[in-house]
Amino acid sequence: MKIEEIIKSNSPISIEKRTVLNIMFTQNVIADAFNDILKSFDLSVEQFNVLRILRGQKGKPANMCVIQERMIAKTSNTTRLVDKLLLKDLVIREVCEENRRKMEITITEKGLKLLAELDPKIEAHETLFSTNLSSEELENLNNLLEKYRTI
Repeated sequence: MKIEEIIKSNSPISIEKRTVLNIMFTQNVIADAFNDILKSFDLSVEQFNVLRILRGQKGKPANMCVIQERMIAKTSNTTRLVDKLLLKDLVIREVCEENRRKMEITITEKGLKLLAELDPKIEAHETLFSTNLSSEELENLNNLLEKYRTI
């Protein structure tokens, strides 16, 4: 369905505005479906992102700066996110031995098990949104999006 039909626009929309609206609308559709998956696990998208970052550390701790750098949503309050994950026993926080002002965060076994349970659901979610496009079209879309956000 065309974006003009979705937003019920009666007047012409410039190609630039149409593009932005399409990207924003599509992002919301994807995010809504993603949030539905995470809701049953009592996780926010940002908390999930932190857990994925920590799993990628392969057992090594990450400090708050490393986590913040790798976040998809750069405006996230990393300290608050880690605090919530601590309460759920999904991460542990320890003082860095070399620099006592730094906190090091590590994913727990419970956090790893949660991600392992989520992995197939997330993979199915990603596949669902890719089914209408060929591999070549997906590659093209990625290239165009990367080009589009380079200002």
